[in-house]
Amino acid sequence: MSGLIGLAWASLKNRRATVLLTVMTLGLSVLLLLGIERVRHEARDAFLRSVAGTDLIVGARAHPVQLLLYSVFRLGEPTANLQWDTYEKLKALPPVAWTVPISLGDSHRGYRVVGTTGEYFERMGFGDQRGLAFRDGRAFEALHDAVIGADVADTLGYAPGAEIVLAHGTARVATQQHDDQPFTVVGVLARTGTAIDQGVFVSLEAIEAIHLNWRGGMPIGRARVDVASIPPERLQPKSITAVFVGLESRTATFQVQRVVNEYRAEPLTAILPGVALTQLWALMGGVERALLAAAGAAVLAALMVLLTTILATLNERRREMALLRAVGAGPRHVFGLLLAEAALLTGAGLALGVVLLEGALWLLGPWLEARFGVFLSPGLPTVREAVVLGFIWAGGILLGLVPAAVAYLRSLQDGVAVDR
Repeated sequence: MSGLIGLAWASLKNRRATVLLTVMTLGLSVLLLLGIERVRHEARDAFLRSVAGTDLIVGARAHPVQLLLYSVFRLGEPTANLQWDTYEKLKALPPVAWTVPISLGDSHRGYRVVGTTGEYFERMGFGDQRGLAFRDGRAFEALHDAVIGADVADTLGYAPGAEIVLAHGTARVATQQHDDQPFTVVGVLARTGTAIDQGVFVSLEAIEAIHLNWRGGMPIGRARVDVASIPPERLQPKSITAVFVGLESRTATFQVQRVVNEYRAEPLTAILPGVALTQLWALMGGVERALLAAAGAAVLAALMVLLTTILATLNERRREMALLRAVGAGPRHVFGLLLAEAALLTGAGLALGVVLLEGALWLLGPWLEARFGVFLSPGLPTVREAVVLGFIWAGGILLGLVPAAVAYLRSLQDGVAVDR
C-alpha cells in the first residue's frame, strides 16, 4: 500500500501545475465551508449568550419572543409599561438577588436610548463575561451624563466630552428633540458584538427629567426646565419598560416566573432568556441552512473539478498505464493508483483549506473582534468540523472510483500495447 501511495505521489508531482490548481480549488471551497460553519457556530453561541447572568426578564404581557426582542435587542415596541410599584414589589421578593430596570422610548440619530441604573454596567453581560467593560471614560453619575455603545461612538465619531441631544420617539428622522436638556458623553463601552454596542445609556431620572414638560408625546411649553430646582421625588419613574432579574438560586427560577405570570394587579410576562433566545434562533434556521447549502455546493463543485481533472488526464496517461502493465502491474494496481491519487488530492485540498482558515483567523481575528464584535479564534477543528472533513474526504475517494474504473477497463483492453 505504501508503495502504491508513493507511486501516486510521484505521478502527481509529475503533473504539479494541474494538481496545484485542483488542490487550490478544493482548498478554497473547504475554507468557505469551514468558515461559514465556524461563523455560524460562533454566532449561534454568541446569540444564545446575548444575556449572561440574567435569570428572568420581566415586562408587560406579551409573547416571549416579542419581550426578548424589545428588551434585549431593542427591536419593536413594548405592548405596555409596567408600573414602578410593581417593580418595587418584584424587587422585594425573597429569591430576587438583584434587578436592573430599563426604560425605552427615546433615541439619538436612530440609536435607541436606554434609561437604566448604574448597576446595568455591573450586572449585564454577554457570552461568559459578567459585567461590561469601558473602552473610554466611566459610567454615568450626573443627571445629564450619557454612556454610549461602541457602534454609536465609531459611527458618529463620539468620544467622552461630546454633547448630544436626545429625540422623542424611535424614528430615525425625529421631529421632536429634547434640545432644552443636552447630555454629555462620559463613557464609551467596549465592543460586545450585541445590541449593547448600539445603545445610548442614561439614568432613569434623566428620562423623567427630559419629559417633565411633555404630555402625550408632545411638549406643553417652550420654557427650559430648571432641573436643579425640581425635588428628587419628581424624578422617580412612574413606569418602566422591562426588568432584568437575577436570583439567589437558579432553583427558584420557575417559582418566581409563576408568581410574576399570575400577578393580578397588572398583566405581566416573565421569560427565561435562554429559552426565548432558542425560540428566536429557530425562526432564523432557514437562513442558516441556506448558507450551509451554498458552501456545500461550492465543495461539491470543487470535487467535480477534481473528478474532471483526473478524467481529462487519462488519455494522456495511457502510455504510463501501459508501461506499468509492462513492468508487471495488474489492472488492480492501476485501479488502486487512480484511487490513491484521488485520496491524496482530496486530502491535500482539505489540509490546505484548514490551514487557510486558521491563518485567516489568526490574521483577521483581532480585527473582526474590534470592528464587528465577532469573536473567532484559531484552533483545531471541532468534532463536527472533523466529521464534515471526513465526509468530504470519503466523497473525494468515491468520486475517484470513476476514473479508477475507467483506467481499469482500459488497462484490460490495452494489455501491454502502447499507442504510438
